[in-house]
Amino acid sequence: MAGLRLLDLFCGAGGAAMGYSRAGFTDIVGVDIKPQPHYPFTFIQADALEYLAEHGQEFDAIHASPPCQGYSIMNNLPWLKGRSYPLLILPVREMLEAIGLPYVLENVVGARYGAKGLTKRGLEAHGLQAGWLCGTMFGLPFYRHRLFAGNWFWLAPGHPKHRIRTIPSPPDGGGTMNHGRPRDPFHDKDGKSIIGPGNLGKGNGAQAAGVGVGHAKGWRLAAEAMGIDWMNRAELTQAIPPAYTEFIGKALLANLQGTLRGVRGPSGRCGRRRPRIARRATLGAL
Repeated sequence: MAGLRLLDLFCGAGGAAMGYSRAGFTDIVGVDIKPQPHYPFTFIQADALEYLAEHGQEFDAIHASPPCQGYSIMNNLPWLKGRSYPLLILPVREMLEAIGLPYVLENVVGARYGAKGLTKRGLEAHGLQAGWLCGTMFGLPFYRHRLFAGNWFWLAPGHPKHRIRTIPSPPDGGGTMNHGRPRDPFHDKDGKSIIGPGNLGKGNGAQAAGVGVGHAKGWRLAAEAMGIDWMNRAELTQAIPPAYTEFIGKALLANLQGTLRGVRGPSGRCGRRRPRIARRATLGAL
């Protein structure tokens, strides 16, 4: 349906936006408090919450990816303890609910409703009752689980069983094990992530064999696996795989088309009026 506008909050370099574009959205506006020179669509540098309050009603749907660091299990790492990060899921969700448009609220698995980490820190109200997506659902060579919550209904694809594969010993004679754990190809022989923060075979979620190890080569192959060719290494570490939001975007477009069907202006084109969406639709994986 032509003319539907999507607002992409906390947009980063545009991994989520690219997926929505591939799904069929043609008018996408990204907002981030930091400059995003590689964002592939219309970009506005601004505070996301302020922009949402002032302009949210100008769009047909809203995607928001609040900073995830404060909810990530990586906070348990000794060198990250004591650091403070913005905790914006709750205020963002309250604003989205008040606006009443169809929305998607994305974050890491550590932000799921009932997560022990949230309970331990008194952040239960931030928990997302959400479905989740994994790279293996789309035949991609990585896991990178992400939650997607909203006020409309969708069903996730089936989730294949995880199978972490080791890679052959490198030419220097190093082994395939890292402190007794299988070494995946997105970490070097010392367990350090080649595309971002990680530890002992865990990090940004790329597990398939056949990816060359090494900072310069590895992150570009990670980008290729994710379907991203416009970001630098730092931007890639925070990116949502476009395949995820392409899937979500197609379901969202179907929801919007069903919601707006029959709401026509004098010219026969869809108007901006719409029935209010159910506030708490159930989301989940099959």
